Amino acid sequence: MNQIRNIIFDLGGVLLNLDVNKSLDAFRELGFTNIDEYFRIGHAASYFKEYEVGAISDQEFVAAIKAELSSAVSEEQIIEAWNAMLLDFPEHRLNWLKALPANYRIFLFSNTNGIHLESFKASFEKRYAFNMDELFEQAYYSHIVMIRKPDIASYLKVVNDHNLNKEETLFIDDALVNVEAAISAGIQGFHLTGGMDVTEVIDN
Repeated sequence: MNQIRNIIFDLGGVLLNLDVNKSLDAFRELGFTNIDEYFRIGHAASYFKEYEVGAISDQEFVAAIKAELSSAVSEEQIIEAWNAMLLDFPEHRLNWLKALPANYRIFLFSNTNGIHLESFKASFEKRYAFNMDELFEQAYYSHIVMIRKPDIASYLKVVNDHNLNKEETLFIDDALVNVEAAISAGIQGFHLTGGMDVTEVIDN
């Protein structure tokens, strides 16, 4: 990698531990047997994708899933199943991130949604007693900015908002399709895979 001055992080699977299968299994238990056809990392389809770009509300998203299930399934059960994939934000990553601004400008861009944002922010604040967004110069959430990775516009928004030199900017994600798109946008990309921890990618 060339000289890096700016880093754009993905959240789930990079900083926040994530296990999508926990949600998929939970939905199957509720009777949503074809859930795999609708959702997988980097390739969300139909109303899952619409939800990630803010085109539908939390209520509309839950109602769309409820329509796939029996009337006996409650909204609370759907939300619990949806949030099951969200795990922990390890302390060693937090401490590493806190040290990075001494040498880098750091940003977050997460493909996420209203229900997940409320859940993982609450969990983070309960554990660490401050707002997770404070770790970054700016945090971008797809449903708020109404674009998602791998849309080229998602990367360019961060670059343009902060006048970043693309050649000096690194994007880190666990989804290859998102990394490839970042490279197409003219910034450097790193695909976090093979059990590697994000703290091994960049030295403080």
